[in-house]
Amino acid sequence: MSKTIARNKKAFHDYEILEKFEAGISLKGSEVKAIRQGRVNLKESFIKIIKGEAYLLNAHISHLDTANPHYRPDERRDRKLLLHRKEIDRLLGKITKDGLTLVPLSIYLNHKNIIKVQVGLAKGKTLHDKRETLKRKQADRDARAAMKRYI
Repeated sequence: MSKTIARNKKAFHDYEILEKFEAGISLKGSEVKAIRQGRVNLKESFIKIIKGEAYLLNAHISHLDTANPHYRPDERRDRKLLLHRKEIDRLLGKITKDGLTLVPLSIYLNHKNIIKVQVGLAKGKTLHDKRETLKRKQADRDARAAMKRYI
């Protein structure tokens, strides 16, 4: 029932996703309209817990030409993620103890038409793992093509 606006394909390539969470995001001014138009890029973004609060860092949300020119929020500013205290504490424990990373996987509209961020608790892949994943994807693609030709 949700409409995906932007995906972080690089995260799926560079990390092995262990768990997924849903988080709200604190936005200013015309950022909501810009996101609804798909003017968001998550490629180099990451999530950091600072003073007990989760922040989305380095995500790029473009400014709209139709918005007020006198108020332009910074396109790469830190945006606060809205998570429950227990979730943040649990994630912080896993990050510090297990050496895991928090990455944004996608931005989407939920069934109530509210912008949400899908957060992934991830473990970094080695070069060997990345190659293995690419081989597996290619094999699946070839198998699907063979099935299609057979039918």
